[in-house]
Amino acid sequence: MADNTSVQVRPLVASDRGRWGELWTGYLTYYETTLPPEIYDIYFDRLLGDDPRDYNCLVAELDGRLVGLTHYLFHRHGWKVEDTCYLQDLFADPEARGMGVGRALIEAVYAAADAAGAPSVYWLTQDFNHTARQLYDRIGTKSPFIKYTRS
Repeated sequence: MADNTSVQVRPLVASDRGRWGELWTGYLTYYETTLPPEIYDIYFDRLLGDDPRDYNCLVAELDGRLVGLTHYLFHRHGWKVEDTCYLQDLFADPEARGMGVGRALIEAVYAAADAAGAPSVYWLTQDFNHTARQLYDRIGTKSPFIKYTRS
């Protein structure tokens, strides 16, 4: 795997709209899902908004080009006092895979969770997502539900 020091992770900004849409389309396509354009517009607006109930977005850049994204949110948990963090979407451009993009994005979500006082981070993946699961097995702990939680 390439050294990920060249991967830069930052919050989404309005000027990312076009490339964000391409990356999210790639994510949805992988899971054999399509959504109408108005959902893209609503979701993007929410990602840039300030409602604490909405998702947050971080993007990864390599050489100034957006090559990955992650969407996550904080929510209450019935068994904990602190909020927990749900990482819903994680996607790296196929051309950038193996370069540390996924790891950098997950670690950035971990840092955001720490800053928000939410020590638990979890995500789900489908059983057939073997390539991503190789990373998840290194950076998280697999639950019996094929749910990954922060180590």
